[in-house]
Amino acid sequence: MWLYGLHAVGAALANPARRLRRLLLTEEAEAALSARLPQPWALTPERTERGRIDHLLGHDMAHQGAALLADPLPAPPLATALERPGPVIVLDQVTDPRNIGAILRSAAAFGAAAVITQDRNAPEETGALAKAASGALESIPLLRAVNIARTLVVLKASGIWVVGLDPASPASLSGPALAERRVALVLGSEGEGLRRLTRETCDEVARLPTKGSAESLNVSAATAVALYELARGS
Repeated sequence: MWLYGLHAVGAALANPARRLRRLLLTEEAEAALSARLPQPWALTPERTERGRIDHLLGHDMAHQGAALLADPLPAPPLATALERPGPVIVLDQVTDPRNIGAILRSAAAFGAAAVITQDRNAPEETGALAKAASGALESIPLLRAVNIARTLVVLKASGIWVVGLDPASPASLSGPALAERRVALVLGSEGEGLRRLTRETCDEVARLPTKGSAESLNVSAATAVALYELARGS
């Protein structure tokens, strides 16, 4: 897969778990990347022109003159991911790679342990997802679960309190009320929200503590607000 953009490429170069194949950089991108991550790197860059990267990735890709061919990251087992501190984010059929990338970015900002998506109804790791994650794909484990409801049961057995988010819930998410618990936040798909079995498996269902006329937020924005609310209680 091709990763692109200075943040995504720089983070991948700095990640020893990434298997790197080719690095294409314009002169300007190499200078900018060297300022963030001093050379030598694990991979020698190939100097190229912006037009070559446009041709390779597509003219609508905001690659900033940097493209890195790399293998996808191996996902750790769930038990290993849970050894990391922080809340867990579970995505029930979220399908937009840019949303998942943005959620990874929020997860990194608020110290989440991992992001879990469904295996069959979620996008693969792509350059667009990595670009939206702005480097967070290298630091936050992205796991894929065959069955979300069963995964929630495993999380509960691990002592994690599972909270589904639904704008129609009468109860409001409260960080201070959850201060003594480790929490998994469960968010539904962009259009349908939480599925019935997913909702029924949660320990509780809550809405975000927002005000105003908007019925609901984009799933990535909702994740950021929910993580902030949890952090407020810590």
